[in-house]
Amino acid sequence: MPLHPEAQAFLEASAQLGQPPLYELTPEQARAQVQANTAMLPPGPDVDVVEDIRIPVRDASIAARRYTPADDTGDTLIVWLHGGGWVICDLDSHDAMCRILANAAQATVISVDYRLAPEHRFPGPLNDCYDAITFLADAYADRRVVVGGDSAGGNLTAACALRARDHGGPEISQQVLVYPVVDFTTRRPSYDEHGDAPTSFLTEREMEWFRDHYLDEADYADPEASPLVAEDLSGLPAAVVVVAEYDPLRDEGRAYAERLLDAGVPVELHVHDDQTHAFFTFPQLISGGRESIEQVAADIRRFAESSQRSGVQ
Repeated sequence: MPLHPEAQAFLEASAQLGQPPLYELTPEQARAQVQANTAMLPPGPDVDVVEDIRIPVRDASIAARRYTPADDTGDTLIVWLHGGGWVICDLDSHDAMCRILANAAQATVISVDYRLAPEHRFPGPLNDCYDAITFLADAYADRRVVVGGDSAGGNLTAACALRARDHGGPEISQQVLVYPVVDFTTRRPSYDEHGDAPTSFLTEREMEWFRDHYLDEADYADPEASPLVAEDLSGLPAAVVVVAEYDPLRDEGRAYAERLLDAGVPVELHVHDDQTHAFFTFPQLISGGRESIEQVAADIRRFAESSQRSGVQ
């Protein structure tokens, strides 16, 4: 299927900015570039209550943003771990996405501003996210906890789910993995197809730049860096997996969904054949991103309803 015209227009507009690729920048320069681009985007929709908060982690406190819609059902908390290759992006870059998700899911969303690499290399960002989920699961003990993330945030989500299973909690009801990074040990065909293609928002060289700021080579095969290589995926939370056709991460996302299914984990897999990487993060510009967020929200609501009927938290 051809790339959606809105996604194509988004890529063309990005190219017309004439900005250097991330791999030619320092992390500080890359962050400044992303922040400037974010400031040019239209705002997301109104949410009844939006407030910045702090969350304690093992050696510090980190920023977070809470979105509470007027029709919050009170039974679900969604913790969102933003993408950006562990190096870039922040609460503002994912603000519109979180607003749409909160409204559509009728649930409180808390976006976590974990500390970034290379100042905080693996497992630093993962530790921040795991500690934040642990704190929030206790603070919202009357709610089922859903953890989600896009790209690098999908990696952190999958790793947190593994750690929570293996360390006795916190209890995660459902995981949402949006074009997740889940394997640094294998180069798959989607990299050949889209790693240097004009139809992909993410390039292979950018992924290498992200990886090298986050990981040492010895970490590549650690299941908390590459969840797909974990020997056992059974007993993990039910998953919603979203992948885009025009994305070098496509094949590893699909492979992780298949391994989860083989391990007996319920999976909803959504393959967007006409989208590129990051479409989910730019719903103000790409209607397919908004539709995908709403689809994920519907999956979360439906799973919550089925859990309530079965008495499962």
